[in-house]
Amino acid sequence: MANHGKIIAFSNQKGGVGKTTSAVNIAAWLGKKGKKVLLCDLDSQGNATSGVGISKKASGKTIYDVISGVCTAKETVIQTEFKNLWVIPSNMALAGAEPELVDEDDRVYKLKNAIDPLRAEFDYIIIDCPPSLGLLTLNALTAADGVVIPMVCEYYALEGLSQLTVTLRQVKKLYNKDLDITGILVTMYDKRLNLSKSVLEEIKKYYKDQLFKETISRNVRLCEAPSYGMPVLYYDKRSKGAASYEKIAAELMKRI
Repeated sequence: MANHGKIIAFSNQKGGVGKTTSAVNIAAWLGKKGKKVLLCDLDSQGNATSGVGISKKASGKTIYDVISGVCTAKETVIQTEFKNLWVIPSNMALAGAEPELVDEDDRVYKLKNAIDPLRAEFDYIIIDCPPSLGLLTLNALTAADGVVIPMVCEYYALEGLSQLTVTLRQVKKLYNKDLDITGILVTMYDKRLNLSKSVLEEIKKYYKDQLFKETISRNVRLCEAPSYGMPVLYYDKRSKGAASYEKIAAELMKRI
């Protein structure tokens, strides 16, 4: 790959859809497959940060300092203990970023301007977005080449998906003509539930080309791994969750 890494935002305005879990585990697999990966935590909850074993209380610089212009993105990058995986951490300070950005002229380009120089150093930059369609998510979508949309198979998820696609079209028109949907990822899938099956059929009807082939089932190991600060492939490589995310990482590499 020419030195121009791809930036992929993981976004869904609905919380609890496995967005951070997916960002962390796909980033870890890409690293394991020999790609240099930077995980950028853009959520003030800092779950992607702690999910790769970095303390949210560590006093180093965070993504908030980058957006505030206190330091460069490069100054915040931390190497994790996992293969080829680095992180730009986040913590609660980020919650103050949106009100501060509102009056700035280049408010939607802050993240893009900050992380573009890092494309030369990484194959993939994965952004874990906050669960809203506010200014931080707008920054991520403006910076990204593609967006992965994790979603669960329930009725309201379809409504959320159509809202999100409208937003993506607007971002593409106004700020980032290169933005595309990299893929829609179904998480917490339960094949025993008729509802899951029928929602999946609905998604296929409208978004067949964008849907990842593999779905992520509910999985105990996947839920346990973050509390140990590990992506699931390092926590339990033989788990179903690890196997599913490996397939998705492989498909993602083909798509981008």
